[in-house]
Amino acid sequence: MSLHSFGLEPLSCHAWNKDRTQIALSPNNNVVNIYEKKANDWVKTEELTEHSGRITGIDWAPESNRIVTCASDRNAYVWTRKDGVWKPTLVLLRINRAATCVKWSPQENKFALGSGARLISVCYFDKENDWWLSKHIKKPICSTVLSLSWHPNNILLAAGSADLHCRVFSAYIKDIEDKPGPTAWGAKMPFGEVLMEHKDCGGWVHSVSFSPAGDQLAWVAHNSSISVADATQGKQVTQLNTRHLPLVSVLFASASEIVAAGHDCCPYQFTFKSPGSLEFVKKLDMTKQTSKGSMSAMQHFRNLDKKATEEDEKDLNTLHQNSITQLCVVSGDKSKVDKYSSVGLDGAMVIWTFKH
Repeated sequence: MSLHSFGLEPLSCHAWNKDRTQIALSPNNNVVNIYEKKANDWVKTEELTEHSGRITGIDWAPESNRIVTCASDRNAYVWTRKDGVWKPTLVLLRINRAATCVKWSPQENKFALGSGARLISVCYFDKENDWWLSKHIKKPICSTVLSLSWHPNNILLAAGSADLHCRVFSAYIKDIEDKPGPTAWGAKMPFGEVLMEHKDCGGWVHSVSFSPAGDQLAWVAHNSSISVADATQGKQVTQLNTRHLPLVSVLFASASEIVAAGHDCCPYQFTFKSPGSLEFVKKLDMTKQTSKGSMSAMQHFRNLDKKATEEDEKDLNTLHQNSITQLCVVSGDKSKVDKYSSVGLDGAMVIWTFKH
């Protein structure tokens, strides 16, 4: 694992380019910074400054090399690199509240954007008019959409929201793609069709993630729970209430292994084999060696005498010193993740190795 600090500002979201030599980060403001790997250091190469509100989502399409960003200013931009410069294109979102999250579809021909307007904008490129259009999924969403995840088939879209619901929708746009075949989630897929709706998630649904094959869906909620729905078993939901602080980001590291992280400042590993068998495996952060271990006995008693206390430990015994906001795959894919990254409110990015 490797730790990289990008200053004191919290990091709200991040995304990698295809070969993982560049990373786009937002330090909790209206700017996206792009860093490039040079030797062992990350060097800032560019700033994307079109937004006027706090950046809430970044996604970098690996094949087309386009970046999509969204922010609390109710806007989204698709950034294309031309002549060595990132050029923004405004997206026609038609929302009256802040955008909250954004994700490219697997085929990169559309992206989905969640917002506080109680809807999801599914955006696609209109070649005739040379702009990005959006179609809205509104019903039955009753509150802010907090998280999104695309199914591998490029059609189904999972969404977690602040109305304590987790849902799977069809995001099929007949103008730009062929009619989809049936899946374990359902066969009829007109745009906006609800294929799953789990009503009692116990809290805001902070993050959702489809499994590599797309037959399972994992999500984490604000009541410190992690849940998995299995479409091959009648969409049966297995919920595990943990003893940790709430988890805010989740991803599949293989067909049965799940990584989740949040306010406990470190990632945890869970395993899901079948409905009813969702289990906590282990904490994935190796506890840092504190200076106390190397302190001589004489120094220890001097500190006792001087401070009248045995411990003066301000650092947490985790690599991250504040909440983790987002996890991303760095190498491998969802079927077998080799490395993944985390960013946190401490301004740090950590690259972790996942041992299968």
